[in-house]
Amino acid sequence: MGSQIANRPMTPVLKWAGGKGQLLDAIREGMPDSYRNYYEPFVGGGAVFLGVAPKRALVNDINEQLINLYRQLKASPAAVIDIVDDLDAAPCDKAFYLDVRKRYNLKISRRELDAECAALMVWTNKRCFNGLYRVNSKGLFNVPYNNRTNVRSVNRENVLSIGKFLQSADISFSCADFEAACRDASAGDFVYFDSPYIPADGVSNFTSYTKDGFTWKDHERLAALFRRLDAAGVKLMLSNCDAPIVRRLYDGFRIQSLPVKRLINCDGTKRTGQEVLITNY
Repeated sequence: MGSQIANRPMTPVLKWAGGKGQLLDAIREGMPDSYRNYYEPFVGGGAVFLGVAPKRALVNDINEQLINLYRQLKASPAAVIDIVDDLDAAPCDKAFYLDVRKRYNLKISRRELDAECAALMVWTNKRCFNGLYRVNSKGLFNVPYNNRTNVRSVNRENVLSIGKFLQSADISFSCADFEAACRDASAGDFVYFDSPYIPADGVSNFTSYTKDGFTWKDHERLAALFRRLDAAGVKLMLSNCDAPIVRRLYDGFRIQSLPVKRLINCDGTKRTGQEVLITNY
């Protein structure tokens, strides 16, 4: 069974669009009582992964920078903290933010996946508009400054706790397509899917999470994978917005609707909505 092995509750290091902090209790309550290995193909900010703290897990995301952050927190959380603290100590204005963002993008373009790159990701995340992670067609981070001058980027105790957990548990990280991330899942394992959401209107496209986007065909592919894994005896949970098109994709499975607040939305009238938890058990 997956069980928390960390000494204290852990929270995400990043502010992340679609983060599951507010649904964490419902997700944990809805998880199976027992399972072998934990899979999370779209880990994102990691609210569920860190909240569950499984003993054995395969954690994946197509965002290479995100996976680098987790890997660096496992290798040396103190190294990441020290670099972030140095950046925090400098006076911040728009020019400084843009300079650090340029430095971060240089690391991205060179694929220098190290502690400094992870620290730059954390620092920009806390000072960019709405905490968004958006990239251009070249995969470079392009979110503007949020005009905050006095920000503490990380909670040292939380980051050290995450590092200790990652070092003590049997956690594998991958940066691959979600189907590849589930290739070894078998009967008795548990997979939690939290893909980029289908917009409630069923029309718009969320295309900026990675430079390649996440398309309607990807959602169809995900639904087909869900059914294949179900047939193989894998325990499954999936979250998405509560839209008719989502219900059609997962017709025949258990669907629970839950109210949510959407904290990352420039239109305040669209900051509430309904999401679904879909399970095959």
